[in-house]
Amino acid sequence: MKAFALTDFESTPAIRELPTPDPGPGQVRIQVKAAALNGIDAAVASGMARAFAEYVFPVVIGRDAAGIVDAVGDGADHISVGDHVLGHVLLAPPLHDGTIAEYALLSADAVTGKPAGLGFAEAAALPLAGAAALAVVDAADLQQGQTVLIAGAGGGVGSFAIQLAAAHGATVIATGLAEDADRLRGLGASEIIDYHEDVAEQVRANHPDGVDALIDLVNFDPEGFAQLARAVRPEGRVASTTPGATEDALAAAGLTGQVVMAVPNRETLSRLIDEIDRGALKIDVEQVLPLDRAHEGLQTLSSRRARGKIVVAIDA
Repeated sequence: MKAFALTDFESTPAIRELPTPDPGPGQVRIQVKAAALNGIDAAVASGMARAFAEYVFPVVIGRDAAGIVDAVGDGADHISVGDHVLGHVLLAPPLHDGTIAEYALLSADAVTGKPAGLGFAEAAALPLAGAAALAVVDAADLQQGQTVLIAGAGGGVGSFAIQLAAAHGATVIATGLAEDADRLRGLGASEIIDYHEDVAEQVRANHPDGVDALIDLVNFDPEGFAQLARAVRPEGRVASTTPGATEDALAAAGLTGQVVMAVPNRETLSRLIDEIDRGALKIDVEQVLPLDRAHEGLQTLSSRRARGKIVVAIDA
């Protein structure tokens, strides 16, 4: 099969011919129709992920996919050959299996049926980014009428977080650029803040008392988080997918909160599909690339220029 894979730490991922894998107990093999790219894929491709996980080469890039079930291992009772599904390769060492390939192995616990009204490209874009957005919005505990600042709103996770926060009845302030404004407003943002300028200062100009909550999708260091946290009212809440919001940084800012982890398992995927079914969530796919241009999507992610979701279409 063709796969977008990394063969060593000295090279970059490329299209390779690899053996088609066989499912083990609790696994399903899908004929991949589309696979989405996420920030973690850039970390795996660059070798940065070896800080927390062993690589077993070749390492196929990609964690999210949608396709048609081709084979089922023992114990995968809720999935049958021929089912149209979406799912995720759960991030657990060693790194080896991935989804940007003609066939992929996924744990049955992270696979669910694809709604008939959802295309394969849209379905592939949902699992990891959607799960991360659901986790941060849950952690922010937004209430009707509250205000929330979403930093990193223009990316894949942000596009879902805007919609989920707005569905809770919150007023969403999104960071972005002028060219992002129409798209972000279309997703549910009420205000757009230019992240090239002082974000907290801009927010305080319109909300002198500060916002009720902050969803931080961008800051990896406490110093950057501290600058952003100035936008939040005293005793406000923070939810983040990045490690800048340390306990000390939260305490120094007089805020409560937590760093959350996405869990794109079957239960979470079902919750996201429920949100789609009730019209509270749409999938913002900004770019669909053919398999032989998957490297372009990685470059966009690595440069932090991604807007919405990037999906790779597979012609198996």
